[in-house]
Amino acid sequence: MIYALIALIPILTVFLLLIGLRFPANRAMPIAYGVTVLIALFLWGVPFNWVAAATVQGGGIALEILYIVFGAILLLNTLQASGAIPAIRQSLTSITADRRIQAMIIAWLFGSFIEGASGFGTPAVICVPLLVAIGFPALAAVMIALIIQSTPSTFGAVGTPIVIGIRAGLEGVPDFENALSNFGGNIDLFLRQVGIEAAIVHTVVGTFIPLILAITLTSFFGAEKSWKAGLGAWKFALFAGLAFTVPYLLTAIFIGPEFPTLVGGLVGLGITVFVARQGWFAPAEIWDFPPRDQWAEFWDVSKAAPADSLAKSPQALMNPVLAWLPYGLVGVFLVLSRIIPPLKAGLQAWQPTWSNLFGTSLTVSTQPLYLPPTILLFVVAITYFLHRMEWPTLQQAFQRTLPILLNVTLALGAAVLLARVFINSGTNAQGIDSMPLQLADGLALLVGNSWPLFAPVVGLIGAFVAGSVTVSNMMFSLFQFGMAEKLNLSAPLILALQCVGASAGNVICVPNIVAAAATVGLLGLEGVLIRWLLAPALYYIGFAGLIGLILSQG
Repeated sequence: MIYALIALIPILTVFLLLIGLRFPANRAMPIAYGVTVLIALFLWGVPFNWVAAATVQGGGIALEILYIVFGAILLLNTLQASGAIPAIRQSLTSITADRRIQAMIIAWLFGSFIEGASGFGTPAVICVPLLVAIGFPALAAVMIALIIQSTPSTFGAVGTPIVIGIRAGLEGVPDFENALSNFGGNIDLFLRQVGIEAAIVHTVVGTFIPLILAITLTSFFGAEKSWKAGLGAWKFALFAGLAFTVPYLLTAIFIGPEFPTLVGGLVGLGITVFVARQGWFAPAEIWDFPPRDQWAEFWDVSKAAPADSLAKSPQALMNPVLAWLPYGLVGVFLVLSRIIPPLKAGLQAWQPTWSNLFGTSLTVSTQPLYLPPTILLFVVAITYFLHRMEWPTLQQAFQRTLPILLNVTLALGAAVLLARVFINSGTNAQGIDSMPLQLADGLALLVGNSWPLFAPVVGLIGAFVAGSVTVSNMMFSLFQFGMAEKLNLSAPLILALQCVGASAGNVICVPNIVAAAATVGLLGLEGVLIRWLLAPALYYIGFAGLIGLILSQG
């Protein structure tokens, strides 16, 4: 138990510095990384070369995340420069002027569709600048784009967290292979059942996320700071929730774990936009943010109107179809790159790899052509010709993008380095489990037979530290399977709760927060965001755990 308490120190350090002392992430995360390194070296006995290798590995992952941020910001700046953003803003306002409904359409549905296609934090870095461009405070945009990370992430990137994450955590383990006899010896059938169980839990819990979005907006960013104003949109919010979760659940049951989020986002987006245009389920009153001169200083980097300073000065707004087309192309190309085998293989063919870092088994590997920002940059090139831009204007869009990356590099890099040292602490002189597994073991000792209630907590811890649902599943799938076997519980159910908890952890993990905030230049408020986002994350794992406990008794 003592090792579990020590393993908690890096996480507590992050919370203390970001929330308690309100340090900006570019100060807090390097300190927390240093604390983690000291624990790994001197208390865990991890060899120095392993700590160094884990750090280099983290650096490679951080560069991939920065590449994603770069692609998303550049696309937004390009659309501002081309004059598309005013047309996009007008088209959304023509659907509805209600900010609550706009948030549901862009963050919940469009964001979920992007998550289903690409994952890896892409929805937030695409949706946040888009929301700001249509008039949302930067802080509000970041919050709601992170809240929606919960429900869709389990099946993000065409099912990667289950198809790759859980498979990698379990495949080849003798105890697991023996248990597969209940599924005809077929791991794919087992993973499909995990996906169905996870989709059931998500459907119950996630249907209320649009309502939480509405309440979040009105409670924190309304003139009267009233949660009742958010509740006023309950009819439309529940409809938007079901428009996503119903096709999401049906896809998990009848097709498999690769496409629930993709199908749910696409179907839900089409249905919800149609319903919004008809005015069905609309709130009695339209809700908007207060005038910009009344915004709190920390809501936004600037209380000026959304910048279109690079834009051409057209006499009329761009055709809305032409304005939206780049985002449509992003969605189409992401889907095609994931579901067409020859295209997928071609993009994955170039894979620079550095194996056996400093004499360890750790590897740095990347597939730059397959990463979502490569498609974003391709769409930027298409937009240049499609919107008939001038080269100096596109150059200015590049120049506006680069400083944002420099501002976020330290915070984001340190957060990822911390995660890799934490995760790779299992190789040590004392022969003890890694810090994440020690934390999980400690929790298991405390809760015993009520494990289904707490299984999502383990998933959340993994995603909070690693910044990834897939990595959390890789870390903890075997542990969760072992708990299910020991307590005679359904293994697919417990692993489903692991997935659900990991998805909730995506809401508050520091790399996601830093990346999303960076797209709108909102840095230094990571502690505020974590403090405000804790409530929806705890709602998610608490409700999911309760459902898991009920299902385990059946």
